[in-house]
Amino acid sequence: MSTMKSPTPSITYADAGVDIDAGNALVEAIKPLAKSTHRAGANPDLGGFGGLFDLKQAGFVDPILVSTNDGVGTKLKIAIDTGQHGTIGIDLVAMCVNDLVVAGAQPLFFLDYFATGKLDPKVAETVISGIAAGCRMANCALIGGETAEMPGMYHGTDYDLAGFSVGAVERGEILPRADVAVGDVLIGLPSSGVHSNGYSLVRRLVGEQQLSWEGVAPFDTGKTVAQSLLEPTRIYVAAILAALKATGGGRGAIRALAHITGGGLSENLPRVLPGHLAAHVDLASWQPPSVFGWLAKAGSIGQSEMLRTFNCGIGMVIVAEEARAGEVVAALAAVGETPLLIGHIAAGTGNKSAAKGKGEAEAVVYSGALRLA
Repeated sequence: MSTMKSPTPSITYADAGVDIDAGNALVEAIKPLAKSTHRAGANPDLGGFGGLFDLKQAGFVDPILVSTNDGVGTKLKIAIDTGQHGTIGIDLVAMCVNDLVVAGAQPLFFLDYFATGKLDPKVAETVISGIAAGCRMANCALIGGETAEMPGMYHGTDYDLAGFSVGAVERGEILPRADVAVGDVLIGLPSSGVHSNGYSLVRRLVGEQQLSWEGVAPFDTGKTVAQSLLEPTRIYVAAILAALKATGGGRGAIRALAHITGGGLSENLPRVLPGHLAAHVDLASWQPPSVFGWLAKAGSIGQSEMLRTFNCGIGMVIVAEEARAGEVVAALAAVGETPLLIGHIAAGTGNKSAAKGKGEAEAVVYSGALRLA
């Protein structure tokens, strides 16, 4: 008597939860989005095994490449829970290209990673349309990416995002410079709100205050809580590159730049300063968006904790030569920015801070108080 088992039905990849056809359809759908981000040097076609970029065609003579990668943290969870996916891709691009530009670099190209348990092509296309929008803002070509459908790895409609960007700066124009000096001026550029850091705390406070995502935001009249908190991170690339060009590039009036992300002013400013110098910041020199006042009150969060958790209204800081700070302010204003004089560079105090990636560095010295409303 035969003991051979009867043949089992054929099982396809789709039966296991991965839809190759849906993935291919998504690639076709996003090709026009990628082409809309084309810039000199980029290969506009998707579908190859790698993306190409021609530095010579982009106008560089002796370039140094700069690379970054990042995500958007748990801000992504708000987009997923509310079904509002249109701008989270802008956040993803912003978190990468704002880091590139602080080196004085032009963002050249961007790649994204979209991972989910079951691919919803409509959601994915909406997310990637936001990525393309961010790339256009930064004049950065979307030249490739990866869509990963992984059943069992993600719950329900959850997905995750990561971004990768490469930029270039001519040798000798890299920031920060070694000649940052006592008296240099700190110029702040306003943030649009919380940007993409601190959202685990934000979401906890929204829950504790029993706010509904669809309810009117107590800190932003006319918008729902979700709409306000999903306001995308500002992309500072165009303004910074214009100011650099107008004031002599990396050898001119601008000596350093700091993107104010996780760690706030307290940890990000020391990252671009020599160890013997300190940033003196006048906290009364700007009015933070009202969301920061609400967060401070809802969580009984002290000023020092606010300053090391959130951007508190300043998303980018420029360190400018004192005698030429007016030129930098004028160049930024000419491209629609609202530059704010927020402080200066002084000799170190001996008080140290554990700045991100730098170990012991001079602590930021604050005067005045945040005007939290």
